[in-house]
Amino acid sequence: MSPRTSPARPQRLKEPLAPKMAASLPTAGLLEHDLEDDGVYRSLEFRGSDLSSRDADAVEFEACRFVDTRFSGTKMRRGGFSNVELERCDLSGMAARSASMHRTLVSASRLTGMTWSECGFKDVTFDSCRADLTAFRFSTFKNVVFRDCSMPEINFQNADLRGVRFERCNLTEAQFSGAQMEGARFADCVLLKIGGVTSLRGVIIKSQDAQGLVYSLASAMGITIEE
Repeated sequence: MSPRTSPARPQRLKEPLAPKMAASLPTAGLLEHDLEDDGVYRSLEFRGSDLSSRDADAVEFEACRFVDTRFSGTKMRRGGFSNVELERCDLSGMAARSASMHRTLVSASRLTGMTWSECGFKDVTFDSCRADLTAFRFSTFKNVVFRDCSMPEINFQNADLRGVRFERCNLTEAQFSGAQMEGARFADCVLLKIGGVTSLRGVIIKSQDAQGLVYSLASAMGITIEE
């Protein structure tokens, strides 16, 4: 008589580490806390601040909170966000290269047309963000979640997305050419007209999401689907 075995429990997915900061932070003022090269900003709250159209090198933010803050059109090289919260912020058109985010929560923010190339993201959550036409080319993601985000035409070309989770996201016409995708998960996402669909080798996907990939896969394989 064979021993009885219990059904396997569903794997509990690991959440990104939450930012660590004080509950109450002193308010930053632009006169003394405007962006400048090699600037280091620690334990500050930027609320309603306008940091748009700046050009700064090697800026570091540590244990800071940004609420209703604008970074639109700002250019940043080798910048860093560590233990940071960005809530209802505008990062549209922001351009960063060789920058990083660590233990960061980005929520209800606008990322339209943002370009973060050759950057590193570790323990980051993007929640309820608008990220259409955003580009993360050649960037590396570790323990990152995109949740309830609108991301049509987002570009992950040659990015390392191994283990990243996409939950309830609109990824229509997203570009994944050359991306590393092993272990990435898609749940309740829109996956129509995906570019670079052959890079999705090794991903984990819910059955209903897979239906949206049929036409993209057929196109990549030279298959014509007739009605």
